[in-house]
Amino acid sequence: MLLEKSTLLTCACQEASINKYMPLSFEGTLLVFVVIWLLVLSFFSVRMILHYQRLTKGSQDGNLKSILEDLLTGIGKAQKDIDFLQQQCDRIEKEGDFHIQKIGLLRFNPFKDTGGDQSFILAFLNGRDTGVVISGLYSRSGTRWYTKQVFEGKGIEHDLSDEEKRVIKDAKHIKNE
Repeated sequence: MLLEKSTLLTCACQEASINKYMPLSFEGTLLVFVVIWLLVLSFFSVRMILHYQRLTKGSQDGNLKSILEDLLTGIGKAQKDIDFLQQQCDRIEKEGDFHIQKIGLLRFNPFKDTGGDQSFILAFLNGRDTGVVISGLYSRSGTRWYTKQVFEGKGIEHDLSDEEKRVIKDAKHIKNE
């Protein structure tokens, strides 16, 4: 009986040494796969929980539904504010067309008997090329001032001189930067 036990023990040891070099059995492979799968699931679960906690941080309820509803309400209010601001910008832009945006200046000598370019024409125009032209004509006897109204680049009550037309044309080419 002792001989049989030693033979069995020797056979078991030989099988154990042979299994040591053999690949894992099906059960062992399945066990390794399940352990790896559990580790992967645990990793992603922890990431998801941390992300959820970060999203709900600072809220009273800690409820994702209430947070999302608050965000949607905030987006609605922000859209209303944006619409209001857009209307204000459009209104200001329309009003801006009526402010002086273009200025033209020309110095010249209208009379041969005076020296230098002491006379001038000054044009003030809005975004629609409407405004006023001021002319200052210098002569030996004194300086005379004239004004003419301009509507869309043309004189309203009086015709514009060539110099005045040139000043308006120069003022139109000024770009607002």
